[in-house]
Amino acid sequence: MFTLQEQFGSIDIYLFDQLLRGRILPGMRILDAGCGSGRNLIYLLREGYEVYAADADAQEVDKVRSMARQLAPHLPPSNFRAEAVEHLSFDDGCADVVISSAVLHFARDDAHFESMLLGSWRVLKPGGLFFCRLASSIGIEDQVERIEGRRCKLPDGSSRYLADEGMLRSYTDRLGELADPLKTTVVQNQRSMTTWVVRKSG
Repeated sequence: MFTLQEQFGSIDIYLFDQLLRGRILPGMRILDAGCGSGRNLIYLLREGYEVYAADADAQEVDKVRSMARQLAPHLPPSNFRAEAVEHLSFDDGCADVVISSAVLHFARDDAHFESMLLGSWRVLKPGGLFFCRLASSIGIEDQVERIEGRRCKLPDGSSRYLADEGMLRSYTDRLGELADPLKTTVVQNQRSMTTWVVRKSG
């Protein structure tokens, strides 16, 4: 019998919510674009999902491959690739669900953000679900210090590219439709994280 930690790892609670609501089902092809060490993939690998992942950090991808060997040995190592999300080598429309968790706010500027977003979006099939968590200025607009463009210094001392509601709604109108209302968590006025879940137009 697995403990909850063993079964789910450190999965993002808002991604867990999508699982609970039946939007991410066994047999679906899941692509984690910017997977890091795979914190959101433990349950998916263990439960037999068809998992793919990419990250610009080759060492992190090695960790995911190692985890996959233990939890889902049937998956080929080529499912896990060391590459930036704006240059993914996966086929167009190959994924039922694309996860982009704490990735897009590392964009350098507007052009880089769009490249990262569209690179992740390209691999999502029509009707597929795009799950994104990213830093935003929503709720802390008066507490961030603008560096250049949308790059800002947050009260916690970190610097991030910060989306806002208007920007996310504009991209939603271009790409598909909201599967959920935008949900933003403000953490003690130090930083703000927004959950953006979009269904790709068919």
